[in-house]
Amino acid sequence: MTDLPTIGIVGLGTMGLGIAQVFAQAGFAVIATDAYPPARTSARDRLADALQARVDAGKLTTDARDATLSRLTVTEELSALAPCGIVIEAIVERLEPKQTLFAALEAVLSADAILATNTSSLPIQAIAQGLRRPDRVLALHFFNPPTAMKLVELAPHATTAPDAIARAQAWTEAAGKTVIRCPDRPGFIVNRCARPYYGEALALLAEGRRAGEIDAAMTAAGYRLGPFALIDLVGADINLAATDGMRAAMGGHPRYHSFDPLKVQVASGNLGRKTGRGFVFPDPPVAPPPDADAIALRIEATLINEAHWLLSEGGATAEGIDTAMRLGLNFPRGPFEALARHGRPAVLAELARLRDAAPDWLKPRYDLAPGLAAQT
Repeated sequence: MTDLPTIGIVGLGTMGLGIAQVFAQAGFAVIATDAYPPARTSARDRLADALQARVDAGKLTTDARDATLSRLTVTEELSALAPCGIVIEAIVERLEPKQTLFAALEAVLSADAILATNTSSLPIQAIAQGLRRPDRVLALHFFNPPTAMKLVELAPHATTAPDAIARAQAWTEAAGKTVIRCPDRPGFIVNRCARPYYGEALALLAEGRRAGEIDAAMTAAGYRLGPFALIDLVGADINLAATDGMRAAMGGHPRYHSFDPLKVQVASGNLGRKTGRGFVFPDPPVAPPPDADAIALRIEATLINEAHWLLSEGGATAEGIDTAMRLGLNFPRGPFEALARHGRPAVLAELARLRDAAPDWLKPRYDLAPGLAAQT
């Protein structure tokens, strides 16, 4: 393990500490810091508690727990990260603090060290702008909780050096993660391609269907959680913010329209599990409706179309998109696998039907992505 680099972590909240745990458990030395003193002083105890829970569950030995803890160094000074081959930031999701941090890190790291952001929403090109070595910057987007979720989205920007991409991928895979490369585009793969799962369900709700029966249709189609159960899990307010953010980033395109039922739900304060009531929580599941297959086809057709739009923009593969959607959301299949399952004629017919039925301002929501109609 002597060829493994030292990993730097900046930000010791839930995400940052989880990423530190991932690498420390895999045998990497980790140096971590946070601008907030209580986050630094509590980090080791929080990690010890997390590891002890795994020991108590029989998933980790006490020796492995102690070895993992021994690999974590928490420091007050950013300069202590100088030995790191890569530093991953998990700080506030705003552009200026990330740019400021990376500029400060450039002053202490070696010239070939990699600067990785865990952003899920900011352009990597913008984060790298103004740095002396922008070619060392990329995204490593871990999913929450990073200790359990296998997927990491790796997003370089246009001038990220190939060796930085290759090393970041190899080291993250050595920590046990499945790394999928994706373009520096809004939402990367998962957060973008997931929008229709919620959006088309909300369109159905706006048309008078019940949230419970829509969820039941999707669980009958093999999905672990229906779209409304997922919204309830994350929070309706978070879902609305993500949809609005994606719509703004994509020029207001109606594929990312925020349907009124979501806005009404947020205004009501019934945000899901965190408030005690949501679209379907805490009601018991209902039986799938007679047209469950049609509901599943409608939602999957829009997922398929969005995946083709992303594919047409370059920087991703069909296989990568499918893998990312399965691992990032626990979907039973990715959109290209769903296309094979339904058959292209059924998907094209469904998208045409939806476009014909939509009001004029919403019709572009169902426009076919390049490559989808042309495939034979």
